[in-house]
Amino acid sequence: MIISFFFFLLLSLTSNGQFFDESKNYEGSSDLVDLQYHMGPVISSPATSLYIIWYGRWNPTQQSTIRDFLYSVSSPTPAKHPSVSDWWKTVMLYRDQTGSNITGTLVLSGEFHDRTYSHGSHLTRFSVQSVIRTAVTSKLPLNGLNGLYLVLTSDDVEMQEFCRAICGFHYFTFPSIVGATVPYVWIGNSKKQCPEMCAYPFAQPKPFPGSGFMAREKMKPPNGDAGIDGMISVIAHELAEVSSNPMLNGWYGGEDATAPTEIADLCLGVYGSGGGGGYMGSVYKDRWRNVYNVNGVRGRKYLIQWVWDLTRNRCFGPNAMN
Repeated sequence: MIISFFFFLLLSLTSNGQFFDESKNYEGSSDLVDLQYHMGPVISSPATSLYIIWYGRWNPTQQSTIRDFLYSVSSPTPAKHPSVSDWWKTVMLYRDQTGSNITGTLVLSGEFHDRTYSHGSHLTRFSVQSVIRTAVTSKLPLNGLNGLYLVLTSDDVEMQEFCRAICGFHYFTFPSIVGATVPYVWIGNSKKQCPEMCAYPFAQPKPFPGSGFMAREKMKPPNGDAGIDGMISVIAHELAEVSSNPMLNGWYGGEDATAPTEIADLCLGVYGSGGGGGYMGSVYKDRWRNVYNVNGVRGRKYLIQWVWDLTRNRCFGPNAMN
């Protein structure tokens, strides 16, 4: 959705004064799901070109972890099962009115490093388009045919509604600003600002004094960086949604196209079988007790959220037990 990946571990106060986890998801099939196709396009190019805009201060280790995830989506030599590319096959089930399915090939085709914070350290959802304009006038091509732009902001960059309502979002550019209509995604590194919201389950909310709420065990991030591993889960979420609803007239539920329920929103907080109600589901732990549910290239491991499976009519991921 446009304001996507709302914090799914919402702490709500019940009548007896106890806090509980509230999570909207459908790990099992449900008649309550109102996912519909609205006759718009999906990202169906045989090969979609991804362009990363690194905004702010990044170190090579952080960038390498994210790049490897993107390479894992459609690597010619897939990782062992369950893999990121296996997860993407569920996204590929979605098609447009011509019968074209979502692309199976995402190619990292260019990067731009905006180390000077060209539009400041406080951004708005609208100013992200100006960040893209700077990138395409400085180095990146303006690819209106099969381009998808990822704006990734470092942990010292503040975004409008970041941490309060959003961890990431997707939209499309205006020709009057960028020069063409192209889909894009924004995700921020929450490590310093709100890891308990946007890097869950690698960080936990702090209990309110006297609330009786007990935080769960904090999970260890598979790549050793809660902010980056949290970002990757949000990147996966947004890639699935921008691919199935790039112009806000594709696949979504609800009456309002500007605030839709999309294919990843239906599975918020679900990472494995049995997930729901604040429980992430059955996932794996490696020898160092790092938590993951899919494998990537170069031996990487990631924890990414499930998405809605059209054929099974439920949330699904390649690590499912059935």
